[in-house]
Amino acid sequence: MNALSQTINSEKNEETGQLSELPLLEILTLLNEHDAKAPAAIHAVLPQVADAVCVIVEQMKKGGRLFYVGAGTSGRLGVLDSAECPPTFGTDPSLVQSIIAGGLDAMLAAVENIEDCTEAAPAELKQRGLTANDVVLGIAASGRTPFVAAGLDYAREVGAKTIALSTRGVGLISAQADVAITPDVGPEVLAGSTRMKSGSAQKMLLGMISTSVMICLGKVHGNLMVDVKASNEKLRIRALHMVCDICEIDADTAQSLLTQVNYNVRAAVLMNMLDITASEALSRCATQPFQTLNHQLSEGK
Repeated sequence: MNALSQTINSEKNEETGQLSELPLLEILTLLNEHDAKAPAAIHAVLPQVADAVCVIVEQMKKGGRLFYVGAGTSGRLGVLDSAECPPTFGTDPSLVQSIIAGGLDAMLAAVENIEDCTEAAPAELKQRGLTANDVVLGIAASGRTPFVAAGLDYAREVGAKTIALSTRGVGLISAQADVAITPDVGPEVLAGSTRMKSGSAQKMLLGMISTSVMICLGKVHGNLMVDVKASNEKLRIRALHMVCDICEIDADTAQSLLTQVNYNVRAAVLMNMLDITASEALSRCATQPFQTLNHQLSEGK
């Protein structure tokens, strides 16, 4: 039996063989019970997740970037997480990138045949100038997707660090990576539909990884998104509340500070705590390490 046949065979779920015959509430109960297995599976591999975060942080401190590589649901979840980093953490869009089989067209429509292509991912990584300072994180529920495996192979050739994420335990890509994250969420309620438990686990893990990386890089103060891009009314109000809370000042004072620095929360807080001008605060935010700035926020000096 080849690897693909073994993968398909392992997708059989003996607990849900009569799924289509069940009353609706029992269907929903089964779905809910199986979804609850995803966090437990993740908990078992937290040391692997920590190793992955450390690798990414180390590379980013060298000027490296993080690339998510995936096909289908896995690729879409990579796109989703990478897209959330700039507004949440104020990062340059190039810092966390995604490569999805079939390109951005695959975000809105299935392009399933491309996942067997072994040329596309290396070509895209090459086009984006992958270097030894970067990290490639391959995402594949089964742990065997050729598109992902080829991307990891190319990353190793370049000397970049590699991370493999599979959600049915150890997969073929696990051996291709410096760090392998291998939770086993078990077979899906709907056999083979990895947008379900596996997708939930991938979404959780990518969010955990990117958030932890940004915390380690100093992009978070306490539990606040002090580098958030306040690009709409909700985020501007959130920014106002953050400045009020951190500086323990009233809303009018916080609003005045934010207006002077174009809603840069970190700069507004530095202005208040260090009694410096808007231009100096913005200059510090642009040139000083985030850990140093966080220390200044905490100590007020």
